[in-house]
Amino acid sequence: MKPHQILPTLALTTAAVLATPAAAVAAPSPEPTPSATSARAETPPPEAGSVEITKKDPAGDVLSGAAFLLLDSAGQEAGSGKTDAQGKLTFPDLAPGVYRLKETASGSQLHEVVADQDVIVTPGATTRLTITDPFKAAKVLLQAKDSKTGKLLPGATVNIGTGDSTLLTLTTGAGGTASGQLPVSTRKAPFWVKQTKAPAGYDLYKPSKTFTAGPGAPVTVTVTNAKTATSPKPTPSDKPTHKPTGTPSAPTVKPSSNPTGAPKPMPTDSSTSGTGSSPTASASAAPTGDSTPATPTGSLAHTGADTTSWIAGGAGLLVAAGAVALVVTRRRGVVALEPDDTSETI
Repeated sequence: MKPHQILPTLALTTAAVLATPAAAVAAPSPEPTPSATSARAETPPPEAGSVEITKKDPAGDVLSGAAFLLLDSAGQEAGSGKTDAQGKLTFPDLAPGVYRLKETASGSQLHEVVADQDVIVTPGATTRLTITDPFKAAKVLLQAKDSKTGKLLPGATVNIGTGDSTLLTLTTGAGGTASGQLPVSTRKAPFWVKQTKAPAGYDLYKPSKTFTAGPGAPVTVTVTNAKTATSPKPTPSDKPTHKPTGTPSAPTVKPSSNPTGAPKPMPTDSSTSGTGSSPTASASAAPTGDSTPATPTGSLAHTGADTTSWIAGGAGLLVAAGAVALVVTRRRGVVALEPDDTSETI
């Protein structure tokens, strides 16, 4: 085939190839079936719900002006507002799900806000909540004082409570004071205070005291302590003036039956037992044995003065011995002068 015959053939073939995709694209799509269209039209959107809040305090009074914020599950704000004169607030047209409710202000000087909480919204229903704001705690200032001087005392411990419950325990510091928060449940609540530990050197204040406190209001509680009584100590000049009158007793010294230097009685001659001075009688006047009475306890120490009786007795014994000797001598002399011959007459 000649070249001028090939070119028209290639052109016809290329045109046929290029025209084929365009025809395929221009083909119409199939029509949707009636069943799929009706299924999408029959699914309705979920029905909305709502949240209604009623705000009160512990005494049951409604609170107006309390501010709330409602957040959805993604943390986005779904609604906000304040309670009205009846203490109510409503969040309408909420999609079903879980929300987070936050109180941002109580609207009262006497009340605290509540903690955050979760709220579940159901389709076509109203979720009703009653929220109670607690009273603010009373501000307690404790003072411990000296009952006479009014000086503030550290180290005093007290319990504060109501009924049978202890709500607060305070101990005074170096300045003699302590402070704390006392929870209250009414606008004017009664409380008692009792001291459990006294300051060093002071007696315990045993009676219980009572006082009243209101929400958020400051109150001062004062306890007084008296010093512990102590006996006075004697001064250095307080010396005893009484002196003992008794002297220590000395050991009693008993003389022997024959003191040194005392004469011994002479033996009695049985031949001289006639009338007249009897040596035996004279000798009986001499003391025999331990006749000296013992020195009584508490008497003066032995000085030798108690031997006077022995000396006197010895002197008497010497006199008696001398008399006996004289009598014997005289008798012997008389006998010697008598004649041996009794027959001689004078």
